[in-house]
Amino acid sequence: MKANGPKRKIFDAVDMMTADVPQAETGNGLQSLPVDKIKPFHDHPFRLYQGERLDDMVESIREHGVLNPVIVRKKGSGYEMLSGHNRQNAAKHAGLTEIPAIVKEGLSDEEAYVYVIETNVIQRSFTDLAPSEKAAVLSARYEKVISQGRRNDILQEIEEIGTCGHDVHKLRSRDGIGEEYGMTGRNIARYMRVDKLIRPFKDRLDTGGLTLTAAVELSYLPEDEQIIVAKKDAAINEKAAKSIRAAAGELTEDKLEEILHPVRGSAPEKAVSVKIPAEAEEKYFSGMKAKERTDLVMKALDAWFAGKEAADVQ
Repeated sequence: MKANGPKRKIFDAVDMMTADVPQAETGNGLQSLPVDKIKPFHDHPFRLYQGERLDDMVESIREHGVLNPVIVRKKGSGYEMLSGHNRQNAAKHAGLTEIPAIVKEGLSDEEAYVYVIETNVIQRSFTDLAPSEKAAVLSARYEKVISQGRRNDILQEIEEIGTCGHDVHKLRSRDGIGEEYGMTGRNIARYMRVDKLIRPFKDRLDTGGLTLTAAVELSYLPEDEQIIVAKKDAAINEKAAKSIRAAAGELTEDKLEEILHPVRGSAPEKAVSVKIPAEAEEKYFSGMKAKERTDLVMKALDAWFAGKEAADVQ
């Protein structure tokens, strides 16, 4: 980037923060830390910049250095990044060995996650986020945040040390969050389900290898069963995903193989709907999964017909 070229772009949330932040506002104040001593946040849901955006950032850092500090928290013998993953990555590309940092101590994982989510939301356009990134933001806004009072304290701190004039976000209901992002409450719920997926499925969703509706169905599987499905690395449409979800809790590799590759020529089982009075539903089936209900009905029918046959013989 030339000296008389356009001003440096705002690359990350804290690029909008001043470098001379008072120590009282930043925990332990500014420090110069070895770049390699800072590990990525353990549950970082956002992808790093690539291509031209990364190249611009590297060029700017080579010319001007890292103008604004990253935010980290002390963890063990090193540090964990809260805000500034892209600046750290670009600094490495630019050949820097140290980076200015605001060090936070004594943060819980929930408090740290607020920094990670909110500083990224300041900088990024929600509509430009990948589906799994939207899921992380929406889920954090609705259910993953800490108590509202402490969360607002953190947001107020971010606002005070920044120059963007970003409004502090309030914790809202699902429909309230939907209004903020132009989404229905139902769609918010879908994205919140997606946040429960393991990383391989989130990656497939982001790259178009999995539809949102199929992803929602798979999100109901326990993590160990999601791993079984992910290892298969097979194309999964919405219909297959629904069948896989129906086996949740009892899914095995063999069962998955039957779902994905049914034996040709075998007649599919026909489902028959049977109406059950509400009082019987509440008395006998409350809290049961679909398969558990089916198994109970089958056992009851077997017992009834076995008794009937015995009576007929007598």
